[in-house]
Amino acid sequence: MSSTTPKILIYSHDSFGLGHLRRCRAIAQSLVGDFSTLSVLILSGSPIIGSFEFRSRVDFVRIPGVIKLRNGEYTPLSLHINIDQTLAIRSSIIEHTAEVFDPDIFIVDKEPTGLRGEVLGTLEALKKTDTRLVLGLRDVMDDPETLTEEWDRKNVYPALEDLYDEIWVYGPEGICDPLDGIDVSPKITDKLRYTGYLRRSLPKSAEDQPAPAPFEEEPYILVTPGGGGDGVEMVDWVMRAYEARQRPLFPALIVLGPFMPAAAAADFTERAEHLRDVEVLRFTPQIEPYLANATAIVGMGGYNTFCEILSFDKPTLMVPRVVPRREQAIRAERAEQSNLLKVLPIERYPDVDLMAEALSELPQMAPPSTAGVDNLLGGLDVIGQRVGDIFAERQETLAPKLVNF
Repeated sequence: MSSTTPKILIYSHDSFGLGHLRRCRAIAQSLVGDFSTLSVLILSGSPIIGSFEFRSRVDFVRIPGVIKLRNGEYTPLSLHINIDQTLAIRSSIIEHTAEVFDPDIFIVDKEPTGLRGEVLGTLEALKKTDTRLVLGLRDVMDDPETLTEEWDRKNVYPALEDLYDEIWVYGPEGICDPLDGIDVSPKITDKLRYTGYLRRSLPKSAEDQPAPAPFEEEPYILVTPGGGGDGVEMVDWVMRAYEARQRPLFPALIVLGPFMPAAAAADFTERAEHLRDVEVLRFTPQIEPYLANATAIVGMGGYNTFCEILSFDKPTLMVPRVVPRREQAIRAERAEQSNLLKVLPIERYPDVDLMAEALSELPQMAPPSTAGVDNLLGGLDVIGQRVGDIFAERQETLAPKLVNF
């Protein structure tokens, strides 16, 4: 490693949705702010990564996209070739990028061996170098039974034990444990480092800008299903409450997300045209100003939405999904137990009375900060400190070599 050009490579498989990409982007943006000569390269399969702005010294390599079918199998997003060929191309790009970029730290997001094992070869190659290998896990992965079956099937335990140097958990210790109920060795648990959640803030470009339309002056509830691919029921439930007109409600701004099915998006947009207090926005890559100016938030409970809820400190109603993973439901349940927000189970859909009552009470609820939970949002600071320590350790080990040379 050159003393002036440290490098971090981040892998995000991004088969669907926004979660992995936005988490990796938040980490990359923060780190280049902490280290003035650091370069961060993100490997991503997200089809919309080009819609996002990146700070100087953060860039990305777009690998061919794939999507997950209902039966659990994967298929290419755009290419008319079979999935094995697509994965071979992705693996080759990942491995060659790592070889040429020669990172000081390689961070893998959530999937220990990558999509269908595509990052395993890169991990094995980098293990022979002095690159520090890090697995980043969100606070909740899934229920223990499902995660155990998945990790057994993917044979990830050897990678956790023998390849990774550290495992960072992007949440505070004490609320959620991603390995709770999983039978892992002490060799694995000794690698765990809890960071706290990843704080989000307004982009510099938006700090001095007026509140975004359409509710510049009046209070509103922001409704966000994240990427939107699995948020149809939640959005429909909210719209039914506004259509029923059972009680006065704050105006609502619904951001559907880029992966909301086109037919559902068109239906919601048409329905909103008949409601004077509901506005629909298809997608924005910069949702932070809308969060900052909202009075309250309705969300599904994905990791990134949860970090935003905590960061902008808004009263929140969470309507978590329960399929294909129980991740959101587990996170929501723990958050409600910690008095951070209120949960409305999706199993109660489409009970209009229940949703209307929850929406009417939402703006008066206490924000998350009143719960008094320690180290909720220290994640980016802790990651920055750890990265600084790794760079310092590497400089110490490289110094004798440089002197001898």
